[in-house]
This record gives sequence, C-alpha cells and structure tokens, in this order.
Amino acid sequence: MDVIAGNLDVFGQGLLISIQISVSTFVLAGGLGLLLTVCRISPVLPLRLAATAYVELVRSIPLLVLLILFVFGLPEIGLVGPLLGTAVVAMSLYWATFFSETMRSGVRAVPQGQIEAARALGFTFGQVLRLVVLPQALRTIIQPLASLLIAIVLNSSLAAAVGVTQELTGQTQLLDQRYAQPLVTFGAAAICYVAMAFIIGRSAGYLDRRLAVQR
Repeated sequence: MDVIAGNLDVFGQGLLISIQISVSTFVLAGGLGLLLTVCRISPVLPLRLAATAYVELVRSIPLLVLLILFVFGLPEIGLVGPLLGTAVVAMSLYWATFFSETMRSGVRAVPQGQIEAARALGFTFGQVLRLVVLPQALRTIIQPLASLLIAIVLNSSLAAAVGVTQELTGQTQLLDQRYAQPLVTFGAAAICYVAMAFIIGRSAGYLDRRLAVQR
C-alpha cells in the first residue's frame, strides 16, 4: 500500500486524463452518432446508404486495430497530430457507430402515430425530428447511453497500448515497472474504474427515473 500512498498524485493525474479522454470521446461520438442517426432515417437514399455503410464497416473493426491505424498509420501518409487527440478522434469515430444504433432504437420507440400526426400538421422532416422524435428518443435511451459511457471509460485504457501513457492504465504500467507490484498497482487502477462505472450507473438510474417518458 505504500506504493499507492506515495503515488496518489500519479494516480490522480492518470484518472483525470482518463476522464478527459472519456468525456471528449462521449461528446464527439454522441454528436457524430446523432448525425449518423439522422442520415439513416432520412428520406434521402444516398444519405441512408452512406450512413449505414459507415456504421456496418467501422463497428466491425476492433477498437485497438483502429487506434493503431490512426496513431501509426496516418503519419505514414503525412497526417500527424497530437497523440492524445488522435486517440480521441479514433475512439470517437468508433463509438459513434454504437451511438447511432442506440439512438435509432430510441427513435423506433417513439409512437408512429405521433410522427404521422406531426406530418399531417405540415411539419417538415427536420421539425418532426427536432420537436417530436429526438426529445422523446433521447429520454428513452438514458440507460443505454450510460452503458456506452461506461464502455468508453473502460476502453479508454486501450489508449495506453498506442503510447498514451498519461492516462490511468498507462500510469499504472509505469508504476508497475518501477515497483514490480502488479497486484497492488493494477488493483488500485481496477478500483478506480469500478468507482467510475458505479457513479455513471447510479447517475443514469436517477436521470432515467426523473426523465422517463410516460406513455
């Protein structure tokens, strides 16, 4: 335990970076996932086909493979960026496909009668989405979105595999190399991940109870 007590600042910094990666990925992936969802339910056929092809292709690639392609492959064609930012972009592009599927399930939960009524009133496609569909769909998928956030937090540890040593798992690996006490160091990291998942789950449960759509 002396290893943990003597390196609380290291664990704290790693935890903050992991949270930063997770939140940035969640926001970017959520925005792109919403765009993909709109395209997939759009009346414009090319948009539906392009969005569907993107989702089916990207979600079939392991996240670690995508990270390696971005971090080590893009510099080969002259695209060089900050390591942390590159990892966040790769993760966002990957998780956006899962956001799209989750949001599409929320859209399907909206009663078809409400959509038809909005169309009968002369609402455009954009107005139907903005005023009728999305407000209900997003409130329906609070728990699934929380599960996605938990998955993003846990998989942020993969950033350490491509050289992002600032985040929690990367810092834990460095401490293990220094002290050779993997049970203690990685056990502490595991507790941090469990705590984050617990907080997200409890918060989502509270929001779900407060914002649940009454049918």
